[in-house]
Amino acid sequence: MTRALESGPVAGIPFGQPLYKAVKLRITRGLVDGQWRPGAAIPSEARLAQMFQVSVGTVRKAIDELVAEKILLRQQGRGTFVAAHTADRTLFYFFHLVGKDGRKETPATELLSFVRARAEADEAVKLGIGRGDRVYRIRNLLRLSGEPVVIDDIVIPAQLFVDLDERVFGAREGTIYGLYQARYGINVIRIAERLSATLADRSTGALLGVASGTPLLAIARIAYTYHDRPVELRHSLVDTTEHEYLSDLVKT
Repeated sequence: MTRALESGPVAGIPFGQPLYKAVKLRITRGLVDGQWRPGAAIPSEARLAQMFQVSVGTVRKAIDELVAEKILLRQQGRGTFVAAHTADRTLFYFFHLVGKDGRKETPATELLSFVRARAEADEAVKLGIGRGDRVYRIRNLLRLSGEPVVIDDIVIPAQLFVDLDERVFGAREGTIYGLYQARYGINVIRIAERLSATLADRSTGALLGVASGTPLLAIARIAYTYHDRPVELRHSLVDTTEHEYLSDLVKT
């Protein structure tokens, strides 16, 4: 039987925090444990209130935050669903490059390399793993309108993706985050990015079809799953001749 949340403090919730935070934590734990799978509906607010023995208003506040964080999706007349990493969702929330005319398109991805390696010190800190732990290093070339625009260098912990290999990665159906979610139960719910400027070297220029010394946009990204656990490092080099970075923040 589910313990009543209103009967006392809840583990992981600092004393004095609003009760809906405890409900939010319980729902999140259910998502982590696979109680509700991506694309599936969660129970109604009334049912959750009964399960957690709290008011419907408390549940609604918790769900409001999870919806605002894009972890859950409300569908009018149907209910509330666990967000799934479809190509459209990844394009809308995680891919921030647009043409000079503002048009956004799904990139065509070419796998350039896939190797097993050991985490360097900086990578280990950012991924929350031990220095020297096994990682996969992946390099992709992204094309927009048929032209090479982005080089992605990705580092992920092998311990989270135990059977991943070049065949599995290259033969995935859909997006990389969709693969993480569908095959490994790892749901990327937010990213943190840092932008800077750099210059193309000879090898980078050859891949992007630009001269050595051409200015490029550099994007350093950390992707997180539930409870702010980092699951991926990504460094991208972008030719901005015909494209630019767009951050369109929507108030929720």
